[in-house]
Amino acid sequence: MDTPIPDSAPTRPLAMSDVAARAGVSHQTVSRVINRHPHVAVATRARVLAAIEELGYRPNGAARALATGETRTIGLATANISQYGPAQTMVGLEHAARAAGYSLTVQVLDDTTARTMTAAIDRLATQSLAAIIALSTYDETVRAVRQAQSAVPLIAVQAREAGHGPAVWVDQTAGAALATRHLLDLGHRTVHHVTGPAGSIEATARRRSWRAELEAAGAPVPSVLRGDWWPASGHAAGRELVARRRGGESVTAVFVANDQMAFGLLNAFYEAGLRVPEDVSVVGFDNVPEAPYSIPPLTTVRQDFAELGRRGVQLVLELLRGEQARPRPVAPQLLVRATTAPPARGPGRGEG
Repeated sequence: MDTPIPDSAPTRPLAMSDVAARAGVSHQTVSRVINRHPHVAVATRARVLAAIEELGYRPNGAARALATGETRTIGLATANISQYGPAQTMVGLEHAARAAGYSLTVQVLDDTTARTMTAAIDRLATQSLAAIIALSTYDETVRAVRQAQSAVPLIAVQAREAGHGPAVWVDQTAGAALATRHLLDLGHRTVHHVTGPAGSIEATARRRSWRAELEAAGAPVPSVLRGDWWPASGHAAGRELVARRRGGESVTAVFVANDQMAFGLLNAFYEAGLRVPEDVSVVGFDNVPEAPYSIPPLTTVRQDFAELGRRGVQLVLELLRGEQARPRPVAPQLLVRATTAPPARGPGRGEG
């Protein structure tokens, strides 16, 4: 008579051999299916996947890395995750990595200096990683990425303007041109600009593109107002533009380098009794979730951070396969809402 096994008896963890036995294949075939090897018959792959599902088997990543020398973890060195763009880019990278069967381990920089970026890459390099992604848009940190030594593929995100090799980025120049041309095409004589902080590659690219569009149109180029990406600096810029209007300067259209500063600018205009867009038109950049719900809803340039993450991981996978790294630009999109309109007075590009 068989003796029943008590419920409290320890059970052996499922192993790859259990899956092989259930599917009627070899241990090596199960390994190839788990590691997405292309040379497995469709019917065999389906049988193995069905066995994995039935048994509830979950591969031991650490054991697999020891056995094959392969790791399925990507390192990310990033700064400024308190800001919308870097935070959403990190989310996009994590989702894309997970969809590709990889996990993401993160090193957050304390500041945007070359020293902190170098230290973050060095810490990641001591781990067993498939690749490293560096996310930063400041001159110093991007120079550090260019000079870094890594035994695994190292790519940059949002740093194309700095000339780094394997990279993915949203075309900042095209985005700023969309914003500036939209305001000029509405009939505004010129466009004022609130730029981002010094040392920011994105801010520099947007500012240069704004200037280039004005010069190409033969429009006056007003002096730039400096911000720091946060609403308070946009509010200060808005107050400065109100003062310029009261001093006789024509201010009818403003391109703001990000949405957060644009919100501060809108608040300053409201406090001064200026109507948007009747008195002044405003365009932001990023398309943060609050943009459609500002008063009025903000016209802005959308960056597709999910697509940026997908292309970043796609570039990593190409490099791991030994393929030629191809540029990965992501096109921005102008979203026209309610903060832009033709100037109140004057035909064409006349005085607003």
